[in-house]
Amino acid sequence: MRETLSETLRVRPTRPTSDAVVFVIDHDEAARGDLKRLLESLGLQVLFFQSAVEFLNSTLPEKTSCLVFALPMPGMSGLKLQEELAKAKVPVPVVFITGHPDIAIAVRAMKAGAVDFLAKPVRDQDLLDAVFAALERDRVRHEHEASLSALREQFNSLTTREREVLLRVAAGRLNKQIAAELGVSEVMVKVHRANGIRKIHAKSVAELVRMSDLLQGEALPKAAAPDCSR
Repeated sequence: MRETLSETLRVRPTRPTSDAVVFVIDHDEAARGDLKRLLESLGLQVLFFQSAVEFLNSTLPEKTSCLVFALPMPGMSGLKLQEELAKAKVPVPVVFITGHPDIAIAVRAMKAGAVDFLAKPVRDQDLLDAVFAALERDRVRHEHEASLSALREQFNSLTTREREVLLRVAAGRLNKQIAAELGVSEVMVKVHRANGIRKIHAKSVAELVRMSDLLQGEALPKAAAPDCSR
């Protein structure tokens, strides 16, 4: 896994890495030492585990992270570990390293969401590329979840009437249609619409629709189909 320092330093993380952690499962002490030196030289935190079971039984820090593990592993297989992570809803991105490449296993691992499947001997650059790709995937996931959580809070701050109005606006209703459906004046629809838009910081109807789609019905239920007889 060794190569020149100049080649290794070609990797330049696009974001600070001091708050990112790489989980490594490898029972080979020498390999763990090499990985530790390589990853920590770029400011990454590294946590080691000797088996998949030890990893699954651990309390993991809530940070941008990825998992690197070497095959074969004692006890649980790599594919089984992927299955267990999926069942436990632990979306940590995975990088496989193996000394015995198997196309069928590699295909299954990639279909199950692995970021990369690397064959030994692994070039430092290839490993670093895979690790940073995995960390970037997890960073994007964290940012998306944070945005979604903030969006839920904004929609939860709406009154019932504001929610009813914005639901219908997102579904494409006109103000007069919404007024007829809710049994209120068009003026009141405009008031609730403006208040709701202000609370959720939507700059346009298109953005409101996008927000509604992101929530996937969690904060706003699906609107009924418009009544064309009105």
